[in-house]
Amino acid sequence: MLQGKQLILATKQFAKENRAKSWYYTISTFLLLIISLVGTIYNLHFLLKLLCSILAGFIIVRLFVIYHDHQHKAILDKSPLANLLFTVFGFYVLAPSGIWSASHDYHHKNNSKLFSASIGSYPIYTKQKFEKLSKSEQRHYLFIRHPLTILFGYFFTFMYGMTIKSIINRFGKNIDSLIGLLLHITYQFLVVYFFGFKSWILFCAIPHFISGALGSYLFYAQHNFPTVKFVGNEEWTYEGAALDSSSFMVLNPLMHWFTANIGYHHVHHMNSRIPFYRLPEVMKSIPEMQTVKTTSLHMKDIISCLKLKVWDFEQQKMIGL
Repeated sequence: MLQGKQLILATKQFAKENRAKSWYYTISTFLLLIISLVGTIYNLHFLLKLLCSILAGFIIVRLFVIYHDHQHKAILDKSPLANLLFTVFGFYVLAPSGIWSASHDYHHKNNSKLFSASIGSYPIYTKQKFEKLSKSEQRHYLFIRHPLTILFGYFFTFMYGMTIKSIINRFGKNIDSLIGLLLHITYQFLVVYFFGFKSWILFCAIPHFISGALGSYLFYAQHNFPTVKFVGNEEWTYEGAALDSSSFMVLNPLMHWFTANIGYHHVHHMNSRIPFYRLPEVMKSIPEMQTVKTTSLHMKDIISCLKLKVWDFEQQKMIGL
């Protein structure tokens, strides 16, 4: 049985990309997104336009995970063209590379720690700490984790959390967040100006709403599920955080495609340099990666995850209020 650093080392052989495959998945996904967005405006029937709009929302999720892999240097590292494409995409989805990389790198180094800042992740308070908060602090904490906040992730997670909040907190170091916000608003204004309000709903509103909601929930559920484990900072280990605090999301093949295998989240947290298209290969090849905590997008599992609010030391699990 591989344990500790041996398990991390066992994944290193998979942390090598196939450059041609990385480009194929990147370019094909960009093209599919462009085609679906164009289809929201130039199409024969409203229902086909609506279908293209919904499809665009799911493709944005896939492309975001590919973008996320690039930020981890798992694919297309040091490619000027890839840097340009993903910089533009980061502005498009309100997750500029500067603030995304900083917050997400912190998340990987601190996931499942009870006593660290909630940078790049949903905050986790112990039951005891929550009870000591003021009423307004409790409301703020519960608001961040509220199902509607996650559902409207486009506004709360991306528009506010990724851009506006980073501009307010550290304007000098987050100029790209301001640029991204201005470009994002400008492109939507141009869509309304040239194509009208109905086209804006199909071209902008629906795709961003779907991708924001699904993206926010995936990130939430991958670290907030009934069997998740949180530990004190001194007990924390990188491999423990991957296996005990990161879930494997059981999805059908189509949803694994739309989410670019991010459901293999325990594997990703074990080694973030593994390209998304090799994550299933790792799980299949290493037996220790197959004994894993799971969740899914079934309504029962979604409700179970959303009910969780605080960590109970006595029961050693997440509980509701």
